[in-house]
Amino acid sequence: MIKKGGTYLVFLCLMILLSILYGFTKKRNQQKKIETIEVEFEEGANPFLTHETVVNKLLIQSQETVKNQSKSIIDLHNLENKVLSNPYVERASVFITLGGLLKTEITQKEPIARIVSNKEVYYVDKYGAKIPLSANFSARVPLVSGKNLSNNIGEITQLVQFISKDDFLKKEIISIRKLETKEYVFNVRSGNYVIEFGLFDNVNLKFKKLKAFYNKTLKDKTINKYRVINVKYHNQVVCTKQNQDGEQ
Repeated sequence: MIKKGGTYLVFLCLMILLSILYGFTKKRNQQKKIETIEVEFEEGANPFLTHETVVNKLLIQSQETVKNQSKSIIDLHNLENKVLSNPYVERASVFITLGGLLKTEITQKEPIARIVSNKEVYYVDKYGAKIPLSANFSARVPLVSGKNLSNNIGEITQLVQFISKDDFLKKEIISIRKLETKEYVFNVRSGNYVIEFGLFDNVNLKFKKLKAFYNKTLKDKTINKYRVINVKYHNQVVCTKQNQDGEQ
């Protein structure tokens, strides 16, 4: 019994000692100041934001940068929410290392189209979220124009994503117009002609017909004889040729 009691007492003393050491270490760690701020952007992301922008405008607490502030007063949750509230940010994580490094990992939004509608100009991502234009970066994405496009962003993002999945169409189609009839017209890179796509229906079939037409006319080099390529109608491609002098 005495031996067991002695073992228990030793164990209890060790636990108390460890608790004291842990508390002391934790207190010291909390008093340690932020020595370095590091911002890491996901590889391949669009450079809408810079390291300086994040540090000077987003990683701010009580009107001051968090550098040289004690770890104990840093509100990581608030800082992370501030970063996430930026319209260019899709995902973010803010944390502090034991060495006093405050690190922010950011995934920026990926624009898929540039929208020009009702005097508004902005990008949209694959979720249809608006992304403001940036002085730091201009994305090479299709231009989509028309009236009241904000009411049809879901449809537009689906159309643009369908185009972007095809390597040829992604390079060929440079802009999209949505008419008041709700039909789409594509402007292209390779020639002086337009593609009348029509309504947002039978999308797979229309692009299949368009690709078949391209395969034929690029092979026999007749693509530039046309000024309009119409894929609106079922199971056929209706084309309008250029005038003999090459004018529309």
